[in-house]
Amino acid sequence: MKARIGIINVSDRASQGVYEDIPGKAIVETLTEYLISEWESEYQVLPDEQHLLEDALKFMADERDCCLIITSGGTGPAPRDVTPEATETVCQKMMPGFGELMRQESLKFVPTAILSRQTAGIRNKTLILNLPGKPKAIRECLDAVFPAVPYCIDLIGGPYLECNPDVVKAFRPKNN
Repeated sequence: MKARIGIINVSDRASQGVYEDIPGKAIVETLTEYLISEWESEYQVLPDEQHLLEDALKFMADERDCCLIITSGGTGPAPRDVTPEATETVCQKMMPGFGELMRQESLKFVPTAILSRQTAGIRNKTLILNLPGKPKAIRECLDAVFPAVPYCIDLIGGPYLECNPDVVKAFRPKNN
């Protein structure tokens, strides 16, 4: 059975066709490198509107059975940046360690990483990760946190995601 992964680029301009959806494509490329197990994407480009993002997160988690949803964009301090608020609204549990590690990793490259509000949470059997909107930062953040993603999905009852060990080494505790 293929795992289903939701990908949402949150961008007013990309949703209007003003510019190409490069962040969403960067997520797909990265996941294609990471995963050797079969997967398919559920893909959307949305404007920075909290209610639209909440609806999409719920639909992907509850109706489309995505085990993982990755968003890009909308994590800054600007008034229209509402991705973390939407994620917090739809999740039963927040996973602050993901955001902490992503900011720590981004600080190696830019001092403005402290302005980013990446976060993660769990809705039923779905892990939701909020990433920044820049493709370079997307890869840096995913490289940092993805080793923990497959095991997190195991723990919440999702499908077994197998990674390419030459690209990313997923951590799973050894059975005793």
